Formats: sequence, C-alpha cells, structure tokens
Amino acid sequence: MKNNKFGPTGWTPEQLGSLAGKTYVITGATAGAGFEATRILLSKGARVVMLNRNAEKSAAAINALKQEYGSDAAVTFIRMDLAVLESVREAAAEALETVARIDGLICNAAIAQVAKQEITVDGFESQLGVNHFAHFLLCRLLFQRIEESKGRIVVVGSNAYKMGLKKIQFDDLNFDKKYSAWNAYAQSKLAQMMFAYELQRRIQASGKQVVVQVCHPGASRTNLLQDTASAFNKVLWSVLSRFIAQSAERGSWPEVMCAADERVESQSLYGPTKRADTVGPVGKCQLDEVALDRDMAAQLWTVSEEKTSTSWEL
Repeated sequence: MKNNKFGPTGWTPEQLGSLAGKTYVITGATAGAGFEATRILLSKGARVVMLNRNAEKSAAAINALKQEYGSDAAVTFIRMDLAVLESVREAAAEALETVARIDGLICNAAIAQVAKQEITVDGFESQLGVNHFAHFLLCRLLFQRIEESKGRIVVVGSNAYKMGLKKIQFDDLNFDKKYSAWNAYAQSKLAQMMFAYELQRRIQASGKQVVVQVCHPGASRTNLLQDTASAFNKVLWSVLSRFIAQSAERGSWPEVMCAADERVESQSLYGPTKRADTVGPVGKCQLDEVALDRDMAAQLWTVSEEKTSTSWEL
C-alpha cells in the first residue's frame, strides 16, 4: 500500500512507548516470531505469559530472556498443546487463575505444510485444528478477561489465505477425499482471518471494548516448517529463505504493532509491504475480499462453536 502512515521505513519497535503495567499472552513463543515478539514486549516493560506445548523449550526460552533482561524479567509459561482442546481448556483455566489482566492475546502459534494428513485427538485435520479451532476456543475462554482491560486479540494470519482453494471446504473440512498440504494450510489461515474479522464485526455490533487485529509475518526465517513439512519443502525453503526471507525478529514486528500500537485500524491487514507483501517496511497491506466474506464467516463461526463445544454470545 502506498503512503505508509508509519513513515517511509514502516513501523518499527522504536515507535512504541513504555508498556509497563500491561500483560500480553502469546501462543507459540519458544522460538521464531513468537519468541522475538516476547523479547520486544519485555524490552518495553510489559509482562508476557507464554502458552507453549514444550516445557523444556519454554524453560530454555525464559532462561535466555532473563539473561538478556535480568532475573526479574516478567515472563512466565503455561503449558498448552493446541492440538488437544482439553489442553487449551486447562491452560485457559490456569491463565484465568494466575493472570489478573490481559491487555493483548497474540494468536501466534501455527503449524504449516503438514506433509501427510494428520487428524487431532478431537477429529480435526491438524492444521485447521491447531491454527484455527484451538485459537477460536482460547479466544472464547479468555475473552472476558481481555474485555475487562479493554484489550486486544491479535490473529497472526498468512498470505496463504488468498491462495489454495480460497474457501472453507465445509463439505470436507479434513480433506479426506484429496489431502493437499498446501490447500489444508491455506484453508486454516483463511479460517483464522475470517474468524478475526467476524469477531471484530460482532464485537462492534455488541458495543464491547475489545479490539481485534490481523497481521501476517511475510516471509521470515523461522522454524515453522521444521517439524511438519515434507523433506522436499524443507530443503526448498532452507535454500529460498536465504535469498527472499527476512529475520524472525522483523517477522514479529506486525504482531507487536497490532498488539500495542494505537494507530492500527479495524478491518485491516498489517505486515511487510514489499515484494508481494513478503518483506520490507511494515504497514497496511491490500486485503483480499475473500477474508471478508460474511456468509462464509457466519457459517464458519457456527461450525467452530460446534467443533469446540462452546457458544459465544456477543
């Protein structure tokens, strides 16, 4: 998009003031963009609660952060496996017991390009289950605490939302007929973004005080594909990323901006703005209309409530 409101070099963490007294909850923060977002938030004086699957990696991440910011750095960890809805419920319950305020929930964790169809214990295609259904449930369970501080929900999407089939395949959500790692991933990211814009609309209609923002990291050098992608895609990305990708730190900037900057606008998509929105200055990106399809979003909302056994009255 032309005329970046954050200046010619785009948004940078230097544009943030102090975040002292604020608390952010972030999923998937042991490495990559989630870890870098945690670093930036801590550097501004915020408290960060990480929701991660791996306790060992979480301990190592916290140790590294305390070495950088001091032993009193306000960073803690709650174990949560997004592939298991019961784990999401348990983590949310622990967060509500131990986290007095939530100024921002950053839905950062994701899996991508799962080589062969995998089904979660709850019966979901793994990418749709982890990336969308689990975050839908988490947002629902933590919503009241977020609303109490007039906080934000940040959904980290992907440019993949406008690729693949460009629709939610309601008649075959799990791709049982013909599994495609790429189409299943694209569907999961489209679902996340559709949910975010639908949630935003429902909040505005209800007069509640929660802001929902959507961003994407562009092409960043993270370990997103490490555990799940085919050997070919791992090798391909390891070669391509040296030439076309930016650092994980820069990949984290859009989610930090959406969580903490007052200048972001609703019904928008933020991320890198150069080379087909893969790298470059962070700002507002062109949003494909498919993400704003209200009929598909309403159907997805109903399905999401059914699949996660929750209801969400707004």
